[in-house]
Parts: sequence; structure tokens; C-alpha cells
Amino acid sequence: MILTELRQLRDQLDHNHKPRKLVLAASEDAHSLNAVVHASEQNIIRPILVGDKEKTCGMAEILDLDIGKYEFIKASSPLEAVTIAVKMVHDGRADVLMKGKVGTSDMLSCVLNKEYGLRTGQLLSHFAYFEVETYHKLIAVTDVAMNIAPNLTEKIAILNNAVRVLNQLGIEKPKVAVLGAVEKVQTNMSATLDAALLSKMNQREQIKNCIVDGPLAFDNAISSESARHKEIRSEVAGDTDLLLMPDIEVGNVLYKTLVFFAKAKVASMIVGASAPIVLTSRSDSEQAKFDSILLAAVSAAHNH
Repeated sequence: MILTELRQLRDQLDHNHKPRKLVLAASEDAHSLNAVVHASEQNIIRPILVGDKEKTCGMAEILDLDIGKYEFIKASSPLEAVTIAVKMVHDGRADVLMKGKVGTSDMLSCVLNKEYGLRTGQLLSHFAYFEVETYHKLIAVTDVAMNIAPNLTEKIAILNNAVRVLNQLGIEKPKVAVLGAVEKVQTNMSATLDAALLSKMNQREQIKNCIVDGPLAFDNAISSESARHKEIRSEVAGDTDLLLMPDIEVGNVLYKTLVFFAKAKVASMIVGASAPIVLTSRSDSEQAKFDSILLAAVSAAHNH
């Protein structure tokens, strides 16, 4: 299956789709509130709002949004809102968690709480799905927001998390490019060593349900012409479904370059928890938040 636009994710939800319950923690955030209402109107989710009711209702009035029909739980602080929201997901009363006007560190500390959090024993990682005008299909990037300098073991977990999402989206054997600054193994460049090991592990079926190649530089990962010029023989080069980043700095720069320079559309979420987590950047647009909700709803539908 080839996806070329983020709006095609809507097709993943069949006509009998039951809207997933999404809980918005610290609901007094304009872009998040707008995106949640929009997704609700399209029958993608059923929202539960947790936060400062007075501020949220005031914001809804300014934005001309009708939130009167949604379940609302009052919270006296953003931290309390997150705690309530995480507990709801933990207890099965909601299917998707979404970050509103609250700090990421507060959100994640609750998510990782040993008593009521959303741990599964897997590493949590960030999955971003891009619609780039100059590329022939949607392309995923991981990890740009969670794991700072992942070692080989962590890269295996990050890769598996992302492949699981792509498999859910109907891509049976996603092509994974493990990025480095060069496409040849250099003993003084750890990213290239990790890439070669991941590629060999995939060949030996220690990493499954995908095709992995690396190290690949960014140009030959996404351009078959570039790969030909460099005489690289690869199933992945030029037809990549997933770019695995060497570290968070490279990932974060690429994410923001695609959004701000290439005007790419993006949907993103945290995976590896017991439920999808919509945790977008403050600079992300309302459209990005909506698309992220859609992606999370599709993922949640496969979890049930």
C-alpha cells in the first residue's frame, strides 16, 4: 500500500469506525482545542477535556467552538490535568492521550509513572509522518523528540516501534534507511557502525517486517538518482518509507527543516506506550495537530 497524502489516513478508518476516546490534558490551548473539535466533527474521536474550565470555555467562545456536549473534568493545574488524563488512559476510560497547555516534562513524568502510567516495558519514541511535495509518498522520521543519543539497543527499539506503526497502516515491508553522514562504514563514526549492524540484523531476521539498509546518507536514502551516481545498490535507496535518525539533534533539525523550509505537512505521536500519545511541538500548526490526532486514532483502532 502506498500512501501519498496524510488525509488518506482517514481511509484507514472503516465505515463502522467507532470514534476513539481522546483525552486532552490541560485543554486551555487554542490550537489543540480547535484540532480536537475538528476531529470530533469528522467522527474520528470523542473528546474528553481536562483542565481549567473557565479558560477553556472562554477560549472556545473566542474561537466560536461548541464544546458544551463534551465531557469536561476540572483540574486546578496543568500537572493535575495530566495526572487525571493519564489515569483515564491507564484505566481504559480513554484510548488516546493528547498534550494541551502543559510542559512536555510534566506530561512524560506522568506517562512514565510506575503506579498509574502507560509503561509497557518498551522504549518510548517519537514517530513523525511527513507529506513532502517533492517526494513520491509519505515518509516517516524517527526519533526527533524523545531519545537524545540512542545506543544500538535503543535504535532497535525505536526502529521496531516505527515499523509497527507502518505495518498497522498497511505497509507490509517498509523500507528503512539508517542515516549517517556517509554511506560507507567508517570505524570512527558510530552512526555508520550502528547502521551496518541494524542492516545485518535485518538480513538475519533479528529485526522483522521491514527491509533495512544503512548506512545511507540523506541524499541517497531519498534519491535513486543520487544512489546511482554513487553506485549504491539498494532496495531502500530512493524509495525509503522510514528514516532512522542517528540522534535527536539531526532528527530535530530535519523535522523543522521539512516543516519550515519544505512546507511539509506532518502527523506525529509518541509510540511504545500502552496508548498513542499526541505530543506535538508548540510551533506545530493546528493542521499538524489535527493530522496527529487522525494518525493516533488509526493506531488506537489497531490496538483494539
